[in-house]
Amino acid sequence: MNTAAGRLSRNVMHFARLLRRAGLPVGPAAMLAAQEALTLVDLGSRAQVRTALHATLIRRHEHSELFDYAFNMFWRDPEAARAAAALQMLGGRTPPPERAAPGARRLAEASQTPREQRQPPADEQQVDMTLTVSERERLQTMDFEAMSAADIAAAKAEIRRLVLPLDEKRTRRRRPDPTGPEADLRATIRQSLRQGGEILQIAATRRVTRPPPLVVLCDISGSMSRYAPILLHFLHAVANDRDRVSTFLFGTRLTNITRQLRHRDPEVAFQLVAHSVPDWSGGTRIGEALEKFNRIWARRMLGQGAVVLLVTDGLDREGARDLPENMERLHKSCARLIWLNPLLRWSGFEPKSQGIRAMLPHVDEFRPVHNLASLRALIESLSRPGRVGAMARWRDAA
Repeated sequence: MNTAAGRLSRNVMHFARLLRRAGLPVGPAAMLAAQEALTLVDLGSRAQVRTALHATLIRRHEHSELFDYAFNMFWRDPEAARAAAALQMLGGRTPPPERAAPGARRLAEASQTPREQRQPPADEQQVDMTLTVSERERLQTMDFEAMSAADIAAAKAEIRRLVLPLDEKRTRRRRPDPTGPEADLRATIRQSLRQGGEILQIAATRRVTRPPPLVVLCDISGSMSRYAPILLHFLHAVANDRDRVSTFLFGTRLTNITRQLRHRDPEVAFQLVAHSVPDWSGGTRIGEALEKFNRIWARRMLGQGAVVLLVTDGLDREGARDLPENMERLHKSCARLIWLNPLLRWSGFEPKSQGIRAMLPHVDEFRPVHNLASLRALIESLSRPGRVGAMARWRDAA
């Protein structure tokens, strides 16, 4: 019994290390909790073992899919493997291989043991010049879906260094400025009272300029699950770099995560987001989410030349119901509406679905968002007017 318990503890330890190498935050406390949880369930039931490990090792909803792949790969059924091998030897037909999951590549890399590097002699001096610039350029154009665990970590580091500029807008407020272009008669008279009515200096003011509000509506449905986690790192960096940034996530319902993303620590911020969002990787109801935003949040957030970033692929489970009306109201309420669609990474993309055709007439810009280069292009475009000709082409196609 002790030997079996020790072997089980080692297997749990190796499984936790596999998850950690794949990019999941699994610490020693979670590993000990998993070992204790397995003593309370029936080890003969695969479902109970999976539930116990999932409850103790996983803290975010977006990590559940990767955990399922890791669990099926690590805790294999030996009888099923022997049956498949026997069927292949007898000439039976085996099912066709399924398409590799998004996390399969990272798990395959995490399961491999790193090779021992050759130590150069003491008198041999080596300089590593392995195309560092080319590797960084490759990362800029790599699709988020095809990134490994190391690529995603490097992409998150690049995202944290991005700076989001927006043209500052003149407001109605004024502030005292000795070199201001306009005279302030009221302040001048108030100062003259201290000098017995003598005007010794004319006070001046200047209009206050500040960047417009930025509102982000991000789709977290199943079709966007491969891009939403990385885009959240971009939104977290933007929310902590400037003020008046509001972020909403929507799938089957709309959730405001503005307060959660204001936390400086990204790990804590994403944990708060995971606890606040109940419909991650579910269906999509774009029209219903936009209707709720227009009814509750639009009036208080879309003033002073607000810019709206709508991040979605436009695939709505409700078709185009209520989409044209809500998109038109959203477009008229903001100064600039930019639609970021990962489907634009395909050169042969055409607006064929009902949701995309209903949304395109009410958009100022239609841009891709699938890699670091697209994010940099978005940042550059936010400080200059949109291209009218490009949108005219998409509107004609819709």
